[in-house]
Amino acid sequence: MTITTLDPQTALIIVDLQRGIVASPKAHPLEPVVRNSAALADAFRSQGLPVVLVNVTGGAPGRTDQGSSARREFPADFAELLPELNQQPSDHLVTKKTWGAFTNTGLGALLEDLGVTQVVLTGVATSIGVESTARSAYEAGLNVTLALDAMTDLTMSAHENSVTTIFPRLGETGTTQEILDVLKATRP
Repeated sequence: MTITTLDPQTALIIVDLQRGIVASPKAHPLEPVVRNSAALADAFRSQGLPVVLVNVTGGAPGRTDQGSSARREFPADFAELLPELNQQPSDHLVTKKTWGAFTNTGLGALLEDLGVTQVVLTGVATSIGVESTARSAYEAGLNVTLALDAMTDLTMSAHENSVTTIFPRLGETGTTQEILDVLKATRP
């Protein structure tokens, strides 16, 4: 489904566009993902809508076939948001230690306090941080929109699975330009 509308109180959530995450290889060139996320952030700010910047500083403690990321040591600048996002004092910073931005972060309460009924998601990785956050938003009763050209994954197959199989069940999708056009059309 292509994006149809944006609720009057929609928040933008940008997931894990930070130095330590973007340093590893991705399925798509990172420059357009960052540029599109930044364009959405600028547009949301200009409309007085909430912008939530999410970074990750650890991992869940459970065992996996790939090992636990909870005990991993990260470089000092690992969690630094990319400067292209132009973080503003009005932005909300959410730091997570799991894949999804809702788990143990207070994001749900923040969005509720702001009266948010819809979220637009961008970021890295499509099948990890973005998808986990979208699932939680959907389960919390929020309308979800996913900016497909403002996200990428570690592999093309993981990205494609989220985009074609999972996202249509969680919300509406669109390009950055389509979302900007709907934002412009639905704002006074």
